This record gives sequence, structure tokens and C-alpha cells, in this order.
Amino acid sequence: MQDGNSILNALHERRSIRKYTDEPVSTESIKTILDAGRWAPSGLNNQPWRFLVVQKGDPRMEKLADCTKYEHIVRRSAACICVLLEKEAMYSEMKDHQGAGACIQNMLLATHALGLGAVWLGQIVNDQSASLAAIDIDENKYELQAVIALGHPDQKGSSERKPLSDLLLEEL
Repeated sequence: MQDGNSILNALHERRSIRKYTDEPVSTESIKTILDAGRWAPSGLNNQPWRFLVVQKGDPRMEKLADCTKYEHIVRRSAACICVLLEKEAMYSEMKDHQGAGACIQNMLLATHALGLGAVWLGQIVNDQSASLAAIDIDENKYELQAVIALGHPDQKGSSERKPLSDLLLEEL
């Protein structure tokens, strides 16, 4: 941890949370999370990401849950943020996918900062047609990048990382 540096501390403390209480998440909190995603960097500042929020009680939540092996996480969440790329707004597939990843990370960090829990569900994008149909989105216009399931945490997260020395291709 980096003493006194809130950003570096958040990077070290954020965890994937897969279990949630039944307490709803406020619209204000969801907007704060979305706004954090909006501020992610993107190539040429094109900002091709688009968001769809599906909340508990919305019939699309059940349909979305049926599109992933992590259906229990979706069903227990208070809300799911579907992060999409608008195809016409994209200029470079690789750079736009990288930007979407930065957008998602910003939202995960914002969720953590608000005392909420979230997890990045990536497996759900393996079947674009089914996932987009579940949320009534045109697959000719949008590409699903991930679904962020979120809610009030009902578990403590844990994680381990490889030593930095194992990841370096050359010594510093």
C-alpha cells in the first residue's frame, strides 16, 4: 500500500465482490459510477462506450442471467451495468477495446470508493447475439464488452498477485 495516496490505496484494496445484500443501490451512486466510466481515456477522445443499467426487478435481468454461467451473481446483484461499444463511434478496434477496459476499471474503482461491491463479468460476451437480445440491443450497432454486477457487499473480497519480479521481462 501507498500511505496517504487514495488512488494507489484503492488500486490495492479493490476486490471483486460476487455476493450482495438485498439493499438497493441508489440512483445517485449508479450515476457516480457511470460518470467515472465516462472519464476514462480513449483514443482520439472518441469515447465510444455506451451504458445500459439493468436493475433488480427489470425483466431483462433474468434474461441477462440466462446468458452466463455466473447467473447467480447477476440474480443477486442490485444492478448490472452493461458496457457496450457503439460500432459507428469506433475508430480502432484494439484501441477502443483498451478504452472500454479503462472505462470498466474506472467504474470498478468508483464502486469501491462508494463502499459498494462489484465484479467484472466477461464470460457473458462470448455469445454476443444472445446477450444483446436479452437486453433488447441491436447487435448491428453495439458490441457488448462486459457486464458489471454490483450491490452492497455481502462478503469480503480476497486476492493475491504474482510478485512484480515474475512479471518483468527485464530487471529494473
